[in-house]
Amino acid sequence: MERKQLDWYRKRTLGALLDEAAAKYGEREGLVFQEQRLSYIDLKTQTDRVAKGLMAIGVEPGERVALWMTNRPEWLYLMFAIAKVGACIVPLNTRYRTEDVAYSVNQSRSATLISLERSGPIDFQAMLLESMTDPSAGEPGEIRVSNYPDLRRVVILGKNVMPHAHSWERLLEAGAVISDAQLAARTDAVDPDGLMMLAYTSGTTGHPKGVMHSHIPIRATHERCETLGHSVTDVHLNYLPLFHIYAFSDIAMTCVLSGAKQILMEAFDAEEALDMAVTEGATVLHGFEAHWIDLLSAQERQPRTLNLRLGTLPSGVESTIPIAEKVQDIFCPTVSGFGMSESWSFIACSNPSHSREQRTCASGYPMNDYEFRVVDPDTGQDLPAGTQGELLVKGYAVMKGYWDKPEATREAIDADGWLHTGDIAIIRPDKHLIFLGRHKDMLKVGGENVSPAEMEMRLRDMDEIADAAVVAYPDQRLTEVPVAFVILNPGQALTQETALARMKGRIASFKIPRHVIFVDKFPMTSSGKIRKVELRANAINILGR
Repeated sequence: MERKQLDWYRKRTLGALLDEAAAKYGEREGLVFQEQRLSYIDLKTQTDRVAKGLMAIGVEPGERVALWMTNRPEWLYLMFAIAKVGACIVPLNTRYRTEDVAYSVNQSRSATLISLERSGPIDFQAMLLESMTDPSAGEPGEIRVSNYPDLRRVVILGKNVMPHAHSWERLLEAGAVISDAQLAARTDAVDPDGLMMLAYTSGTTGHPKGVMHSHIPIRATHERCETLGHSVTDVHLNYLPLFHIYAFSDIAMTCVLSGAKQILMEAFDAEEALDMAVTEGATVLHGFEAHWIDLLSAQERQPRTLNLRLGTLPSGVESTIPIAEKVQDIFCPTVSGFGMSESWSFIACSNPSHSREQRTCASGYPMNDYEFRVVDPDTGQDLPAGTQGELLVKGYAVMKGYWDKPEATREAIDADGWLHTGDIAIIRPDKHLIFLGRHKDMLKVGGENVSPAEMEMRLRDMDEIADAAVVAYPDQRLTEVPVAFVILNPGQALTQETALARMKGRIASFKIPRHVIFVDKFPMTSSGKIRKVELRANAINILGR
């Protein structure tokens, strides 16, 4: 499938989308966050101030700008501003801790890092400083850190800003020297085929990989927007983290493309979300199974009268179907979908006209100009419809590759352009997809990808541990959580509490195993591989279900 198929769709850039929205929707309310209410013109005005500030402090086209920040208006300003100046946004998971952040910033070779001083009990700046070795002044307005060799600028949003960093206010003040014409020229020069985002996602090989996307997937978001009937009358409640493509594309970008209003929450709280849905007249909710479980519980505790038109709930896995069915009865119709960071969110998505069974029991209908195949994961041979196998996809919004990982890219995308998802699926006779699970060794913890290989590597780094194997353990709310099986070195002693304590504060909490089970040996295959299927069964037998 060649990209010439895109000739009918005008290539657009992310930064220009907000200009178009401001011109089209003007004073219509586009964003609500706590006490702040902004029109589309307000959003453009604030974004342009930030973009000029980025230009003034030296951010160049093609540079990577890492963003480690909870949901807030500044996140959205930066999302569009970074694109406007031709740079590449590197969204970082706010549950990352010192080692996660250092790896992602360094691997992406980000020259600029923008973060919060703190959010509630989480002190982002303190963690950043803890991760740095001897930060010092560089050129005027720049920072030098020996263990962050490519980092040149740090911007902190908060009252007490670390030495050698720019405050948010200083960033905005610096932009005063940049004219509207200079910014417009910079935005006009952005190549739609150029790098727009590096989205870090956990893989089966250990460290997260940076998924490269250009501006071309705007079309995919636009098509989903039209498929689902989003319009200026919609009010999207957004409690999903903006660092995930789900919220980035299917809420933030969707609102700008359709002129809808976005009600932004800093973090997810089911009671607060439903109260806000009532107050603001929300018409669309989004979320994974874990979000909807909490929303259902909150609604049962305190019934509310809502005005919901639609929800998105990726379904199809057996555990999600009862939840999806209940959501139809309690809240609103939902649509299902299947996607991944490598495919720019949903590549299969049902629409409101599909039957209830299709929207709750399947994982979406193929989007336009995507091809799907199901193959035998061992032989690569195509399998007949209705047979489960590994899902391969091909289409215009599939990633450009993994940043600075050519071998991993070749493993993921073959010579014919097929993305090997590593997921097991079935394509039904009605063409709807059913996602069954992962062929690759990957966990999905409440919507977050967790690499067992990364956790195993960290466990093996402990002197007491000879080997480790991490597997999935069923969880009613999060679908699954990690459990570690550990073999100790001879003569060594280690407790579960000590092992887990060493990880806390260094890596994201959702990655940390919930239990550590000490064993003398692992069950092995004849080829010398750990039989993780057997370990998963052992975990259920030992811990109960």
